[in-house]
Amino acid sequence: MKPIIKSCLFSALMLFVAESTIAQNMSVKMTQKKDPKWWKETVVYQIYPRSFKDSDGDGVGDLKGIISKLDYVKSLGIDAVWLNPIYTSPNDDNGYDISNYREIMKDFGTMEDFDLLLKEMHKRGIKLVMDLVVNHSSDEHEWFKQSRSSRDNKYRDYYHWWPAEKGKPPYRWSFFDVNSDAWKYDAQTDSYYLHYFSQKQPDLNWENPKVRYEVYDIMKFWLDKGIDGFRMDAFQFASKDTTWPELPKGYEKNIIKYYGVGPHLHEYLQEMNREVFSKYDIMTVAEGAGSSPEDAMQFVDPDRKELNMAYHFESVDIGTHLKDFGLVKYKEIFSRYDEAFKDRGWLSIFLANHDQPRMVSKFGNDTPEFREISSKMLSTFVMTMRGTPYYYYGDELGMVNIRFNSIDDYHDVDTRNKYIGLKNKGGDLNAFLEGQKQTSRENGRTPFQWDNTKNAGFTSGTPWLKVNPNYKTINAEAEEKDQNSVLNYFRKLVQLRKKEPTLVYGKYTVLDKENPNVYAYTRELDGKKLLVLLNFTDKNSTYKIGISVAKSKIILDNYAGTKKLKNNILRPYEAIVIELK
Repeated sequence: MKPIIKSCLFSALMLFVAESTIAQNMSVKMTQKKDPKWWKETVVYQIYPRSFKDSDGDGVGDLKGIISKLDYVKSLGIDAVWLNPIYTSPNDDNGYDISNYREIMKDFGTMEDFDLLLKEMHKRGIKLVMDLVVNHSSDEHEWFKQSRSSRDNKYRDYYHWWPAEKGKPPYRWSFFDVNSDAWKYDAQTDSYYLHYFSQKQPDLNWENPKVRYEVYDIMKFWLDKGIDGFRMDAFQFASKDTTWPELPKGYEKNIIKYYGVGPHLHEYLQEMNREVFSKYDIMTVAEGAGSSPEDAMQFVDPDRKELNMAYHFESVDIGTHLKDFGLVKYKEIFSRYDEAFKDRGWLSIFLANHDQPRMVSKFGNDTPEFREISSKMLSTFVMTMRGTPYYYYGDELGMVNIRFNSIDDYHDVDTRNKYIGLKNKGGDLNAFLEGQKQTSRENGRTPFQWDNTKNAGFTSGTPWLKVNPNYKTINAEAEEKDQNSVLNYFRKLVQLRKKEPTLVYGKYTVLDKENPNVYAYTRELDGKKLLVLLNFTDKNSTYKIGISVAKSKIILDNYAGTKKLKNNILRPYEAIVIELK
């Protein structure tokens, strides 16, 4: 080969290597920001409509009440509202037992009210994500009424039935049944029907394609109205192994493994995507995502064309309080999921919802001394992790568990049926009620505390659920006036997240991971690096991060006016966000 040709080939090779290296570096740099979507950049605010604002004095929050407070919702800086079910329902499980998917529950108003709500939200730049409950319906839904009427009714196979002449069906556990039995005998056709939740929530038979296409039509009905997405309740349980194999010993220690992600669930989601989701620019998320990051990825890997966001429970299924679970183990959960999702897929980040006690009561410290500061710290965590943050109504005020003393104060089918079941077995009812003060999900459903007037300004009537007595001091009106309130700190956090794409798409790296008191991590994107330091205890705590912060700038802290870090020590429940130089 001639020297000149050799030289040209060598130059070309070097140019190719250089270009490849640049391309690789650019690829690495852009990995976290590829495929930007509105639902990745949004902050979701969850409204429990029954408890947000009552407009007509009947004691139940309603759509007109929400409309009247949309300026407040907008002032939070949030981009989307997730609304718990508002469909027609007999209310056995507070609206999660739907008897008509195309009508509004009378307690909440009318379809005209809904149309106005959607219009007013969109006018303010707020998107609406609706809760859809299609693992089960109400037993008062017309489908079930028909299904139970005779064995040869055309709706019979819309639900799971077991003929009594075959004997008792293979045992299945129920979340809400008094006896924890998911098969209910129905004399009308001498058969049992399946209900993973309460007896008034029969499970739909997703193995029947007619059921699936009925659901797709319901989805299109709401999407064509202009809503912006769905959060699908209990959907990980929709697919069942209808051979009903016997459950192995010890199944109750890992219900999700044996109950969730049935044999055809992903096929159904892919079909749902083809028939519905792919035709709209929407946010889609299903409650539950299996029992591991690998399971969760199956739902949201873009190549699989199913959902666009995973919503797993490991971050909240930690027992009664974070301090008992341990911060090191807690950090491991988030770091494990982030590692699995760092290059593809997308996560939800949350510490509270309608099925949980109040955030500050479970993960922070709701004593008068530390309630505000620990609430701010927890909000900092939710808003600075990678994933879409979900924030539950009232947490922006630092609302806390109400801790009812009597079973008569509870309306929740879960608490009431557990109480009855325990009573039937002669169990310790006082101990149960004491435990519910910390764990009951109705702690997170008390009416929003608007001001210090009667019933916290929630209603002029008798509230459906008691208002927390601390509303005299913990309320939105009082916090609006306080520059350093939990409410105004939350607003600053939302604005910081909006301003800093690093907090949305940036790489997450945990630091000092064996520290039992401090959660420290960095977020990094396009050469910008932020450090987040969070003390999860009520004592001064030290940390070791191996990073110089001498020339760095504190851009947010929950102790007003912090100018610089002091000797690697964080004060009780201190939260600091730093831009590293």
